[in-house]
Amino acid sequence: MVVEESANMHHYHNHNNNSLELTECAMPIGRTVKTALLRAQSEARVIVGLSAAINTLSKSPEGSLFCLMAVPKDGDSATHMHEVLLEAFCYENDIYVIKVDDATKLSRILGQESIESCCLIQKTWAGEQNEEQLNKAENQLVDYCEAHWDAPQHPIVQLPAV
Repeated sequence: MVVEESANMHHYHNHNNNSLELTECAMPIGRTVKTALLRAQSEARVIVGLSAAINTLSKSPEGSLFCLMAVPKDGDSATHMHEVLLEAFCYENDIYVIKVDDATKLSRILGQESIESCCLIQKTWAGEQNEEQLNKAENQLVDYCEAHWDAPQHPIVQLPAV
């Protein structure tokens, strides 16, 4: 299931292959993902790549807000196994997992020359109590993730073309 949705209006499309696709009239969630990624990157809060993500999470999982994972390519069972374990680890540590449709688009948004299948967005801390702070795009993504948290299969977010 490929999803492109907003908080305002949802439209469901049933295609010939019987997959249900959700699209919307307002700002699609894919653009919200891109906005959040670019903002976090400008603030040096993005960890790019599967190995770097696993390394960061093993040291301090509480610092991560989102884990973005591209749909895996067929045939790479070792990478797929790492991604499945990473996803389980994220759920266990209350890190929101957002599945995206294409590693190439994810990499281009991040300005990477190599194709990366995942990245983390780190939390922002502020104030005297060192409280977690979210920007508008991150708040929208948290709402999106909360709405799908208990779903048996999480939707795949369609990133905008770059």
